[in-house]
Amino acid sequence: MKKIALFPGTFDPFTIGHDSLLKRGLALVDEIVIAIGVNENKQTYFSPDERLQAIRNLYRHETRVKAEIYDSLTVDFAKQQGAKFILRGIRTVNDFEYEKSIADVNRTLSGIETFILFTEPEHTHISSSIVRELLKYGKDISTFVPQAKE
Repeated sequence: MKKIALFPGTFDPFTIGHDSLLKRGLALVDEIVIAIGVNENKQTYFSPDERLQAIRNLYRHETRVKAEIYDSLTVDFAKQQGAKFILRGIRTVNDFEYEKSIADVNRTLSGIETFILFTEPEHTHISSSIVRELLKYGKDISTFVPQAKE
């Protein structure tokens, strides 16, 4: 049976930290679905469709990666995608507390396991919110976002 993991997030924008987690996650599963969550409570810089197209372009040569938009409970979307796992990354102790609570609820609701990868030290300072702030002030963000290969 194919091992599929859902990698949920807002991904506004998708950073080199996200890319690192995804690549490391591919060593553990057969396929990863990047699940772009729509959350009306979050102010985003890019539309869901812009994020979807950027991510699909980034992984257009990687057959084991898909990207989709969703606006339901993550575990419900994971089931729709045939995912038995949820991939998450943590940068700080605070992230761990939050992710553990969500993982416990998700496992209780659906039986879906969450696996957590620690962010690599060189990426711990990078967050989508910091990158959005740089964009807001017209700064170059190319150091913080992965570049599509031709």
